[in-house]
Amino acid sequence: MVEVALLLQGAPYRDGGFDPSGFDCSGLVHFVFAEAGMTLPRSAREQYEVGRPIGPDEIAAGDLLFFATQGSGPTHVAIALDATRFIHAPNERTVVRVDSLSTSYWRARLIAVRRVI
Repeated sequence: MVEVALLLQGAPYRDGGFDPSGFDCSGLVHFVFAEAGMTLPRSAREQYEVGRPIGPDEIAAGDLLFFATQGSGPTHVAIALDATRFIHAPNERTVVRVDSLSTSYWRARLIAVRRVI
């Protein structure tokens, strides 16, 4: 899954997008997991309900990271590449990219980690 996700770096952000022509955050997760033969729900809130919760100190490649970027609750989802980096489709001003959990913005907004594989 990580390899598939990394191949999608640079794909444009598109609200509601779920294919390489454009992704939103949950569309990227949905597409990457589908490429690996796993069906996940489409929205970040629904994806938040699958798998099992794990602690931030247990993050491994393929785990789903959930962030509260607008209010409370899961409003953004990303795929962990390792314990400190993740890939996601942040917003309409960016493209699919890798970011770090060590940045204060993302660290402060991480609300859950779920393991689905």
